[in-house]
Amino acid sequence: MIESLLLTTVPIVTFDRQRPLTNASGFFFAMDQRLFVVTSRHVLFDKPTRHFPDRIELELHNNPDNLAESTGFSMPLYRNGRALWRQGFDAAGNIDVAVLEVERGALPAQLVYRAFMPAHLPGLLDRVEIGTSLLVVGFPLGFHDTLHHMPVVRHAVVASSFGLRFKGEGYFLTDARTHRGTSGAPVVMRVANPPASYGDLPWMLLGVHSARLDVGTRDLAQDEALGLNCAWYADILLTLIKS
Repeated sequence: MIESLLLTTVPIVTFDRQRPLTNASGFFFAMDQRLFVVTSRHVLFDKPTRHFPDRIELELHNNPDNLAESTGFSMPLYRNGRALWRQGFDAAGNIDVAVLEVERGALPAQLVYRAFMPAHLPGLLDRVEIGTSLLVVGFPLGFHDTLHHMPVVRHAVVASSFGLRFKGEGYFLTDARTHRGTSGAPVVMRVANPPASYGDLPWMLLGVHSARLDVGTRDLAQDEALGLNCAWYADILLTLIKS
């Protein structure tokens, strides 16, 4: 049996026409019969690095009896010059999360996947303490199980007060070893006794991994990197989907 969490996350390759650009991570989120791919906004558009892909390609499982079988699934990022993806903003500026709706009719007939739903987001009564154990599910440096096309997980902990906007931004910190290619990965916490609304996915979706955080004044010769990361609060997904 494959753990359901591993089926939520897919590798993303960005393209400029036929030219591959970067590797990243993404995951499925569903609401009201609609299905979305979630990733970091900078995966789809990043002006500082002049990263302007026009499409992405996902690798999807298309045979429930043989997870070694997969197929590429291309998704355009623009139509008639308008972006098909949605990103968030708040008083502090851009939020590094983006969603792109999936055309269900174009998907493989036997798609094998799991999707987070609004029920998997933290509620007002859910308590997430500092130091809580987390997992980051993704494709660091594009690394994964190339036979079964599965992501890998890295262990993390909550490294700042969950619920507070770190430095006024819409993210919290995690302490984890991460790499390029993990951008867009879900940051999740195991739920011991999940409600029925969780289905067979007993994980609370806390955030979307964005990037490593460092100190600009760090002495590269004497000081190690902090090992801290930004995870944008996942409740932004409801705003993006409803907008």
